[in-house]
Amino acid sequence: MKHQEGKMHLNNRGRIKLVAIIGPTAVGKTAISLKLAPAISGEIISVDSRQVYRYMDIGTDKVSREDRLRTVHHIIDVADPDETFTAARFVEEAAGAIDRIIARKKIPLLVGGTPFYYSALLGEMLTVSIESDPEIRKKLLQEAEIKGKKHMYNKLATVDPDLALKVHTNDLVRIIRGLEIFHTTGKPASWWHKHGKKIKKPYDVLYLGIIRPRELAYKNIELRAEKQFQSGLIEEVKWLLGNRFDERFHSMQGFGYREVIKYIRGVYSLEEALSYYIKATKAFYRRQMTWFRKFKPALWYDLKEENEEKVLEDLKGRIKRHLGVV
Repeated sequence: MKHQEGKMHLNNRGRIKLVAIIGPTAVGKTAISLKLAPAISGEIISVDSRQVYRYMDIGTDKVSREDRLRTVHHIIDVADPDETFTAARFVEEAAGAIDRIIARKKIPLLVGGTPFYYSALLGEMLTVSIESDPEIRKKLLQEAEIKGKKHMYNKLATVDPDLALKVHTNDLVRIIRGLEIFHTTGKPASWWHKHGKKIKKPYDVLYLGIIRPRELAYKNIELRAEKQFQSGLIEEVKWLLGNRFDERFHSMQGFGYREVIKYIRGVYSLEEALSYYIKATKAFYRRQMTWFRKFKPALWYDLKEENEEKVLEDLKGRIKRHLGVV
């Protein structure tokens, strides 16, 4: 793709043009992005809530260091596992990356399957910033440890039923954040989203969605999990636990890590850990598909081995037209 030197890609309203490769887990977004990025002079911005954490490489299926040397990646390895990485921080990191990529006359290519991050960066966001209260958060986390996620979810449903409808019962991070906002401000988070001043983000996004037949996605999930177990995931988790990055932290509650922790603790056998990991990932895939089916702006491609090259060429053509370059 040829670029005009020094020219930022804008639409006729002056909004910055971006490209996003979206879709559920195990459909091949990473492989496609690694082929697309060089073809469009792009740099990749990871939109993955797990790959932000350092030292968690195998279980998050990070792109290899060799591939990162060939194509610049952003928002990978930016937080320690004992940090709370919020959507607000993702927006800050991503906006900064977009600015730097454009300054280098490259194309920002967003790649990943975390819908909440896409919504935070590219949708309407509140200008109201509600600071975290460490004491309130600490008390809520202690209560969750004693009484469990279901108890905390029921508390959220009582004080903020609108938010509870959008939050999974096991998503302790968002449950705690919702309760924290209520206790900090006296009003539920959903109230702030309805009444706070909103701003439109300055981006014009081409969403390109990748899906695969469910049976193929399931097979990919199984093969990936087996490979991770064979390639050092257990040793990775042992190292993390040895450095006090344990199940107290959100990063270590993700599927894969939580099952291996239970194996190391003697709760699961190795076979059970692998089986429960695969089961949890398939359930996650289904939840992602539920969200993506409702996401109308995307152009969807059903990726199969026999049509991969054709899909790749069509994606390049669409991106060129979106950017207005040849």
